[in-house]
Amino acid sequence: MLDSQTRAAILQLKERGHSVLAIAEALQISPNTVRDVIEQGVAEAPPLERPSCADPHRERIVELYAACRGNLVRVHEELAALGVSIPYSTLTGFCRREGIGVLPKKRTGEYHFDPGEEMQHDTSPHKVLVGGKQLLVQCASLVLCFSRMLFAQVYPTFNRFYCKVFLTEALKRFLGAARRCMVDNTSVVIASGAGKNAIPAPEMKAFGDRFGFEFAAHEKGDANRSARVEGPFYYIERNFYPGRTFADLADLNLQLVDWCEQKSHRFLRELKSRPIDLYQTERLHLEPLPIFIPEVYALHSRVVNLEGNVQLHTNRYSAPDELLGRQVQVREAIDKVRVYYKHELVAEHGRMPEGAWERVVDKNHRTPGRRPTGQGTPVLPEEKTLRAAAPELDELITRLRKQSHGKPLWQIRKLYRFYLDYPTDCLRRVVRRALQFGLTDLDRIERMTLRQIAGDFFRLDTANREEDCDE
Repeated sequence: MLDSQTRAAILQLKERGHSVLAIAEALQISPNTVRDVIEQGVAEAPPLERPSCADPHRERIVELYAACRGNLVRVHEELAALGVSIPYSTLTGFCRREGIGVLPKKRTGEYHFDPGEEMQHDTSPHKVLVGGKQLLVQCASLVLCFSRMLFAQVYPTFNRFYCKVFLTEALKRFLGAARRCMVDNTSVVIASGAGKNAIPAPEMKAFGDRFGFEFAAHEKGDANRSARVEGPFYYIERNFYPGRTFADLADLNLQLVDWCEQKSHRFLRELKSRPIDLYQTERLHLEPLPIFIPEVYALHSRVVNLEGNVQLHTNRYSAPDELLGRQVQVREAIDKVRVYYKHELVAEHGRMPEGAWERVVDKNHRTPGRRPTGQGTPVLPEEKTLRAAAPELDELITRLRKQSHGKPLWQIRKLYRFYLDYPTDCLRRVVRRALQFGLTDLDRIERMTLRQIAGDFFRLDTANREEDCDE
């Protein structure tokens, strides 16, 4: 179809007296086209309206679209079942033109930020080859919106602990914080609400107050509001990971810091400058760092098990033997695990990766001679009480230790329950007879004890017992 300028040129040349063939040759178009334009006599191109075979079925298509929950494939199948033959491409084009199930597009606009006004933070899942294994990790990034300075790190997962660790390292790198930190509506930062009604979690709000900024969330579906931080994720995936090898996550993060530093010196055409140069201006408008930045840690309450360890994220860390069975506080930092008892530091270990199933033992926590020679379990207070109560019980415990492959603790506790629940003299007689026949099964010993004390210790219904016997 000819545009309005070409049609106007045809009409002007015709008014000047040129022939149809001369006009067609001058404009390099068909003579028939020139004749059609002259007959119409208007420069504006007529609207192109082509009837569609779906026009007579518009109302039915709208009803089926709602019934099929917007699935045009199902709409096409239902139309065919009703005997209406419409090509699928024709159906989809008709729906687009008629606005059926199509949301109108909105103009995005452009955001301008003053120095130190805003920084944007977000995370993105990445698949990375680390130590010869492909891992799914969470890449976190923070961008200063004015200068486009970028800081990114990778973590095995992302929660509030890792979020505070990351933001602390990023703000140290930038030597300050912008007045507002824009995030999406993630539950890591936002406790309730969304967009302008979002309320940060108390601990995250306190974290922002410490560094002099506040968290804000963009409206749902308005991803362009955080475009400053969304773009670098694609750049990291396409420019940083390919061709690089990583021994572990720590090695990956060190290389990522160097990469971010290098990219801050590249010239950006849209800014007509380098991020490092713009940062020199923005740095003067950032909120200064506090004079003291405490170490970020997650606090856990644990009980030291009978092996002398506390468990954290499938890993076990040793504690002094004096704290067996005691409740302690475990402070988990990004690289250290510290154990406190009554506000006193009693153990410190290097933090192992989550899910590694590692055991970290400090030899100073193992008291020499505390455990009997040749036995791998500690001596419980219950065991000392049983051994002192009767020689029969002492002999039974010795046999239980030999037969239990180094893990007799639950059997000793069960025997101690017998000692508390049943008369000691009766229990001694039963254990003495059991040992004569080499019997150490505690369930059978308990049944024998109950039969011994059945008439004395329990009140029996003798009348019913005689009736049962008669029957």
